Amino acid sequence: MATCSNALQVNCSLQKSSISHRFDHFKTSFSSSFKASSLPLLLSILLPFFNELEQISMQIDVPKIVKKASLELVDTFVDMVFEFVDQPLLPSQSNFAPVEEMGEAVLVSNVNGEIPDDFPEGVYIRNGPNPLFGGLKSTNSMFGRSSHTWVEGEGMLHAVYFNKDGGGSWTICYNNRHVQTETFKLERGRQKPSFLPAIEGNSPAILSAFILNMLRFGKINKYISNTNIFEHSGKFYSIAESDLPQEIDIVTLETLGNWDVNGAWKRPFTSHPKKAPGTGEMLIMGVDAKKPFFELGVISADGQRLLHKVDLNLSRCSLCHDIGVTQRYNVIIDFPLTLDLNRLIRGGPLIKYDLEGYARIGVMPRYGDADSVCWFDVKRSSAFHVFNCFEDGEEVIMWACRARGSIIPGPDLGLEKHEWFSRGFKHISSVESNSDSSKPEGLFFSRAYEWRLNMTTREVIERNLTGTEFSMDFPMINENVIGVKNKYGYSQVVDSTASSTSGMAKYGGLAKLYFEEPELGSSAAYDPPEELIKVEYHRFTENTFCTGAAFVSKFGGDDEDDGWIISFTHNEDTNVSQAYIVDAKRFSSEPVATITLPRRVPYGFHGAFMPLPSPNSTR
Repeated sequence: MATCSNALQVNCSLQKSSISHRFDHFKTSFSSSFKASSLPLLLSILLPFFNELEQISMQIDVPKIVKKASLELVDTFVDMVFEFVDQPLLPSQSNFAPVEEMGEAVLVSNVNGEIPDDFPEGVYIRNGPNPLFGGLKSTNSMFGRSSHTWVEGEGMLHAVYFNKDGGGSWTICYNNRHVQTETFKLERGRQKPSFLPAIEGNSPAILSAFILNMLRFGKINKYISNTNIFEHSGKFYSIAESDLPQEIDIVTLETLGNWDVNGAWKRPFTSHPKKAPGTGEMLIMGVDAKKPFFELGVISADGQRLLHKVDLNLSRCSLCHDIGVTQRYNVIIDFPLTLDLNRLIRGGPLIKYDLEGYARIGVMPRYGDADSVCWFDVKRSSAFHVFNCFEDGEEVIMWACRARGSIIPGPDLGLEKHEWFSRGFKHISSVESNSDSSKPEGLFFSRAYEWRLNMTTREVIERNLTGTEFSMDFPMINENVIGVKNKYGYSQVVDSTASSTSGMAKYGGLAKLYFEEPELGSSAAYDPPEELIKVEYHRFTENTFCTGAAFVSKFGGDDEDDGWIISFTHNEDTNVSQAYIVDAKRFSSEPVATITLPRRVPYGFHGAFMPLPSPNSTR
């Protein structure tokens, strides 16, 4: 075996030298003439290389050694052909930069104000991108350029723990930790960027990333798990919809492994699962760029069984980020933000918002099949996040945040990225003058919106619920009213000026929406008049922005809005991050407490407040 191993090492060294010489020749011959649409050329370059790897495997019957040697050759190819490049941040984007892990929880004593006595014990936790190796990367190669998008950094959890002793005094701790998916551990172990970006860029570069990532790691892209955090049956999970949830020890923030519902769900998993009212069953979905494009599932209340799984037979892959639930129905969003591998092969983008595409909403019984879905054609738009869905007589109502166009994935190739995002975040003064989805100005301006779907007549009534004073997104409600009619909703409020300057979304306040109360005197400002609802705002100090806002329900509260909004905030002038608590009933008043944190908290995505498991409970 030692002789065979030595011979193999010599043979592999010769093969590496041969392949190295070949690709030096490829780079010289093709780099000046390579075109973004030259897929045949891409295949002509890659296939001989992979054929040679196969020949090595056939020559020597030492599978494990051959596999290792072959992977080393692929790594050699990647190192030779692909150059990783940092994506720089502007000064106005400084709090999107990653931070280091704390290592362990630390005590926090800098509290301004008072934590209310009836505030529940628990943990406020928020997920968000925190890319390895200093920041997001792009790659340059003879195949073109590909880049990680702004949503692709590895997930990091930021947690503030609230514990009360027997005398009523609060102990507050803070910790942060990366979500350690298997691909996170793989790449960190290699101590260098390794996964090639496979979402945004030139088509041949993305296709080559698909092939090479799969060859080297068995996966097309990383498991980033950076979007949300949720609880089901006493267990806690981190999630990004491109892959499976990761179970998290909520006390230590340790990652415990993939959750595939005991092997029954082995595909992408929505970032926004919903618990069905009354039963506690969890409604999920998984979208994929290959068939089946959309599958829906229902998980048992105890989290042990997949009770229902169905392919909805969609003819395209819509990048659905959220799903709705009512007492009897599932509500599905099929809007024209799509993933299309055939489009990519033809030289187009993998992800695209189709200005000519159709938009529709589907309503189906909880355990229905593809034929049971009642589809409603609606106006073309982008809606990532749902406030709530519920039944009202013969109608199913959906409230969500709706914009004219999609912030994901970004501009088409050839357009200046920062300028495109900056124009999209601009404030709009009237809806009528900004109704054209092809115009970039105010493209991402998001308003609370209502769809009334009549299950008997199949009619749809749509309307804006909020005006154009502020753009809003990241909606939340009291989770006790998910799936039934609610009175109140909350959201983060976009600072359009700061967002336009930085080319990244910044949220300069919070909003409370009164769904049952009209906004007095507002409809006259619109032509035709709009029946808008009352909105109350809570604004931060200048250059302070929030992420991950969540509703904290008061234990034993009588009213739906008995509770607090908690969020992470960051002051860009002082570079100080805080946990910020607002009384939901005195929404526009000063915060009841601000907790200054020992570490900067970068802007991120969704947060939640969760009770801690009792000391005697078992995982």
